[in-house]
Amino acid sequence: MIKICDLDQTAKEKLPPAFTDKSGIGVHYTDAIIKPMNKTLEDGTRIACKRKGLKIMLVVGTKKGEGLMRRLDVSKDPVVMLESALQEASKVADVELKITDSEILISP
Repeated sequence: MIKICDLDQTAKEKLPPAFTDKSGIGVHYTDAIIKPMNKTLEDGTRIACKRKGLKIMLVVGTKKGEGLMRRLDVSKDPVVMLESALQEASKVADVELKITDSEILISP
């Protein structure tokens, strides 16, 4: 497993109800978590992750995957929704993604 980035510990401050969010999916939290994932690994593999509405798009080199932030099917908790969407996107992209309490790891 290769470390992509550290989790932004201040991102939890952007979760409702402490932070005003009308989206219902915690877009401010989601964006704070996925923004540091955009980088190039030491071996030259480009990793890009972005959100467009409810869709999370993950690109690892030439592999692409999408996952949806499913509020009704998964959970109302934005943390759980995001992790589920990232796992779905990584599965479609055929890569292994692991999210710990402090970092995000990938196995391309």
